[in-house]
Amino acid sequence: MYLTSFVHREKLFKLTERWLCGRLAPGDGLDITRILICDGFVLGEALEFVTKRLLSWIYEGPVNQQRIRVKGQLREVLCRAGVHEPDPRVKALIRLYESNPDYYYREAPINGMLCLNERGRLLGVFRIKRPRRIAEKANRYIANWIFKMVQNRARRMAEDRAHRLGIPVDRLLTPEKEMLREFVDAEEAIARRFSEGDIELDRASMTIHDVGGIKIVADPERLSRVETMLAQDPRVRVVDKENYRGDYRATSLILEARWNREDICSRYVAARGWERYRNRGIPEEELRKGLSSFMEEAEPTLRLELILSTFPDMVESELGESIHEKRIIAQRDNRIFKGNIPMNVEFLIEYLFAVGFSPQVHVERLPIKLWGRYLPDTVIGCIRNLYSIPEDDLVH
Repeated sequence: MYLTSFVHREKLFKLTERWLCGRLAPGDGLDITRILICDGFVLGEALEFVTKRLLSWIYEGPVNQQRIRVKGQLREVLCRAGVHEPDPRVKALIRLYESNPDYYYREAPINGMLCLNERGRLLGVFRIKRPRRIAEKANRYIANWIFKMVQNRARRMAEDRAHRLGIPVDRLLTPEKEMLREFVDAEEAIARRFSEGDIELDRASMTIHDVGGIKIVADPERLSRVETMLAQDPRVRVVDKENYRGDYRATSLILEARWNREDICSRYVAARGWERYRNRGIPEEELRKGLSSFMEEAEPTLRLELILSTFPDMVESELGESIHEKRIIAQRDNRIFKGNIPMNVEFLIEYLFAVGFSPQVHVERLPIKLWGRYLPDTVIGCIRNLYSIPEDDLVH
């Protein structure tokens, strides 16, 4: 889990690597809390700054910001603007939405900010990915990485068997039960390597760029101007680009942006930033001192995902065939490797973030081990404990 949108990404990566191997250090809970406070504030300020800068290149006039907590708020804004669109597909999608809004995942949570013009038309949106979604993505990434290791080990087992039989491996006919047993044995061997601390995560396979995301909504000419201006901007560098075509249409750019430590610290004080972190287990008097003490080992840059979309394509991605939540469900269903290890990774990462957001800064033990087996109820109960919420007990 190498989160390039975080400025303490290296420290968090190493801590996560230890947790995946079942090794807990005494100060981990406090370190996680400090990272999420500092990096969350830096990322939020960077997202707002970059979004305003991009919009200033293509739109005149004031930009109003509106915080949103659920996706229904975004979809209502699209519908209000869509009535003025000439595109028949847009009008048809809006009619379908208005006939049954609850069918469109209205209550799906989002931690975002809408950018609107004076007439309430959507110009852009920026958001920070929720911990649950980061955990799911970490599950997929590490599943792909481990699947390759398991495949390689299972193949070596098949090669050994072929050698004992004195035949080439490509002529080896393996019964399905035998193949399954070899695959399970290979997964257990990988789990043992985690338990023994004899494994090193592949940073490239664990890299997630889109924890901080921006979407700009405009006509093709304006979107082209954004790309042109980005190429000339000394503060922001485009490090990757991907064009999506098909049901989901958009251009995705990965941006590397520099941030100013002194400016961020000043904004934290001016905005009384400590008020939003009072329930994180750190005394308020320490939070009031500012972020300077939190910024040791902070990287000078961070990365953001920028999506460039036309209004019709935006409506399609929120109300049509490529609706975002259906893509998430498809990703969950299409995992190539659904063993215990990837699910445990997801549980452990979700718990890690829960520690950082909870009133607890001391972790006595790691409740999830990659070599164990757990139900979702397990991690739910562990998170409830962080908030001192008792389980319902019907038996006395």
